[in-house]
Formats: sequence, C-alpha cells, structure tokens
Amino acid sequence: MGSSRNDETGKKLGMWLFLYTEIILFGGLFVLYAVYLTLHPQAFIDGGKQLSRTFGLINTIILLISSFAVAASITAVQKKQKKRALGALAATLGCGLIFLVNKYFEWGHKIHAGIYPNSERLLDGPPGENLFFGLYYVITGLHGLHIIIGMTVLAVAMGAVAQDRIRPNRLALLENAGLYWHLVDLIWIFIFPLFYLII
Repeated sequence: MGSSRNDETGKKLGMWLFLYTEIILFGGLFVLYAVYLTLHPQAFIDGGKQLSRTFGLINTIILLISSFAVAASITAVQKKQKKRALGALAATLGCGLIFLVNKYFEWGHKIHAGIYPNSERLLDGPPGENLFFGLYYVITGLHGLHIIIGMTVLAVAMGAVAQDRIRPNRLALLENAGLYWHLVDLIWIFIFPLFYLII
C-alpha cells in the first residue's frame, strides 16, 4: 500500500517537473513576443485587428468548459461514479476537437487571404506585421500540438477509467492528464489577449 502511494506521488512529481519545462518553453516565446511588440507596436496592433476576436473568444470559452469537465471527471472517479467520469472526459475531448476545428478554419481563412509568414502580402507590408503573424502561427500552432497531445493522454485515461484501472486510490494518470490539460488551457488564457485583444 505504501509502495503504491509512493508510486502515485512520484508520478505527480514527475508531471510537475515536466509542466515546469512547458512553462519555460511558452514563457520564452511570450518574452520574444514582448520584445518584438516593443520594437513594432503599431504593426502588432494592426496585425491583431486582422484576427477574429469572435473565434478567439469562442475557443477561450470552449477551453474553460473543458477544464471544468476534466475536474468533474476526477471528482466523479473519487465518488465512484464511473459513467459520469466517462461522460465528463468525453465532453473534454469534444471541446478539444471543437477547438481544433475552429483553429483549422481560422488558419485556413488567413492562409487563403495570403496572411502567413513571408507571404507576398506580408513582405510588402511593415516588417513588424510579418513578425506578428510569424509568432501567431508558431505559438498557436505549438499550442494546437499540445491540445492534440492532451487529447491523446485524456483518451488513454478515459480507456483506463472504462477498464477500472483508474480508481479512487489510483488517480495519478487521470490527475496528471488533468494537470496537463489545465496548463494548456492556462497558456491559451495568455495567448488570447496577446494576439486577439491587443490595442
């Protein structure tokens, strides 16, 4: 029993260390954004006006709902409510899918309009605008990749819940998947104002 508890604690500690590296990664990108914003403030403002705040707001709401659903799934497992836990995880995965579909259409619209790094349209404009959209695609693309990874881990956790391998006394996998998902959501909370609400 003590060994199992130590194993669970070790997994949680490992996850926190991993999340720390993720924070450093995105933190570095946000610092880079801040540097270029200082150098090209008007170009960044003009670039932000070309992004859809509606898309950004919808995706923010979707991710907030998904975070609530992940937390609800953990509570449901603790209360031995397996069906509710599976439903909450399914809702989280559905939210993640909707987020990715929204991002696909948003990116597609921008690329179709010739707005992508080093495109003819951006190269003919102020250099700061090209930098803005370069950072936009890198940061939102990297975030999208993390959404896909998070969905994969949550799907594995969902399968473990269905097979009763995740129980009230064995929650490490689900809790770690939840922590990762919360971090992905938190990162978006920073991305949304930086790109969509810049004025």
